[in-house]
Amino acid sequence: MRYLGLILILFGVMGCSVSIDGDTYKQHTPAFSLETFFSGDVKAWGIVQNRSGEVVQRFTVDIYGSKDGNVLVLDERFTYSLGEGPGSRVWRITPESDGTYTGRASDILNEATGTSYGNAFNFTYSMDLPVDDTTYNVAFDDWFWAMDDNTMMNRSYIKKFGLVMAEVTIFMQRQ
Repeated sequence: MRYLGLILILFGVMGCSVSIDGDTYKQHTPAFSLETFFSGDVKAWGIVQNRSGEVVQRFTVDIYGSKDGNVLVLDERFTYSLGEGPGSRVWRITPESDGTYTGRASDILNEATGTSYGNAFNFTYSMDLPVDDTTYNVAFDDWFWAMDDNTMMNRSYIKKFGLVMAEVTIFMQRQ
């Protein structure tokens, strides 16, 4: 009986995780190009939901994308109507010879890695995330899906110990 309880707990914890297979999207269109979508001005609207599904942040983001040689520079400016967060972030994203991407920003730990899958793009990275009076080292599993040439949906899963602690939903539109 004790083992049955442990197995049920294990399956319950595993159910709190999200795993998306990017290969599922390789044949989906429209193909998503990071460099094309983020060329120029992009407007974004989003929310952050905690583990209970409660919306704890509402925000808009003004993004200006430009190229510095082969590096994509994303200058992001955030405005919050609920909650608090960073006021700005500047990403420097570099395409690699194997078709993947690496990214850096001042509040991102180490290096972000990105992979394209047809109409989807996956970006993974870690950061120290301030929440109230505490800072948590969390992993982001960031998924972008092209809706058309000018509109994209982004879903981020914020994980701690492999478990989803919060989710971010953002809609982006080229201006």
